[in-house]
Amino acid sequence: MARSPQPTDITLHAASRVLEIAFDDGKTFKLPFEFLRVYSPSAEVRGHGPGQETLQVGKRDVTITSLDPIGHYAVQPNFSDGHSSGIYSWEYLYHLGVEQERLWAEYLARLAEVGASRDPADPRNAAFVPDGGSACGHH
Repeated sequence: MARSPQPTDITLHAASRVLEIAFDDGKTFKLPFEFLRVYSPSAEVRGHGPGQETLQVGKRDVTITSLDPIGHYAVQPNFSDGHSSGIYSWEYLYHLGVEQERLWAEYLARLAEVGASRDPADPRNAAFVPDGGSACGHH
């Protein structure tokens, strides 16, 4: 089995709200904080199986307040909206980088389909925010 590319440099660009990550295969990705937040690998966002995903709305202005290393295989961002349960493996970050354009288009299409918005103050988003926070009973 081929080894997954490993990061050689990770930079948080607070002003532009972008995580820049360079890998040892020569690829570098610039992943917006909002993109990382809406594609969090956490159970809160992804659910516990197919079809259990929770559409993330109103995340345009989200920032990453800190980025914690998890062993030698991942990082765990702490987002300004309080979300901090997603552990982003190197493999997952690489996947997000490679598939960024397609995934972002899918996300925007899903928002449009349900009439939700990327803007936090948009009243249309109220229907998509679960009462009490967490989308599942375990997290």
